[in-house]
Amino acid sequence: MVGEAWVSVPVTGLWRAPDRTRSVDEAFLRDRPDHGEWLRGMDAATDREQDGRLGLYDRLDSELSCCEPVVVQESVEGWSRVSCPLQPAASAEGGYAGYRGWVRSAHLASTRPEHAVTVGDGSLDAAEFVDRARRHLGLPYLWGGLTEEGLDCSGLVHHAARELGVVLPRDAHDQHTAARSIAAGEERFGDLYFFAHPGETVHHVGIVISPGTMLHAPESGAQVVEEPLGESRRRTLVGAGRFTS
Repeated sequence: MVGEAWVSVPVTGLWRAPDRTRSVDEAFLRDRPDHGEWLRGMDAATDREQDGRLGLYDRLDSELSCCEPVVVQESVEGWSRVSCPLQPAASAEGGYAGYRGWVRSAHLASTRPEHAVTVGDGSLDAAEFVDRARRHLGLPYLWGGLTEEGLDCSGLVHHAARELGVVLPRDAHDQHTAARSIAAGEERFGDLYFFAHPGETVHHVGIVISPGTMLHAPESGAQVVEEPLGESRRRTLVGAGRFTS
């Protein structure tokens, strides 16, 4: 299968490469994937660093939900290399292109579904945006997560906006680049805080609730929380940005 396709299962993984999967990922790689069983397996793993949720670093880049469109570049031995138009990422050629990775070919269909996922060009309202994000308070962190069963920091921002029909870049550093820059002290409800270590790209993002307080999915934490900026966060805060009208 080459060309336009749609996700035909409730949720599938966008992997860095077919050989980057682990044995604990088997339930998620079946022709009929079981996302819940996969999450439970990672949470029960003896070696949490390797086989747990954070062990997905450099393995799983994102997730795609049912009826989301993709563009298939090639299919090899049960896998398809795709780009994801609704998950923008900075491209080497400049501008933005669909996030790229590999999905199981069995999780795709070439026929457009009746309820294909589409988005419009609407503006992002701050109150609606924060309300959508707050619905995920208490949700466990999942590296690469982009569903209501698990989110990472940029996934929380992207998912909340896309539920409102607005597509933002998938990753925190691209969100930082694309957002309108806000001067320190001028951030407001619904803006974004961005964090980076010296000399490195942005690695974390949170949604501003009030100056010095944010809603976010902390990698080091267990779940989506709303909390004041701690000292370590303040040291790595590199700016604020705005997507809301």
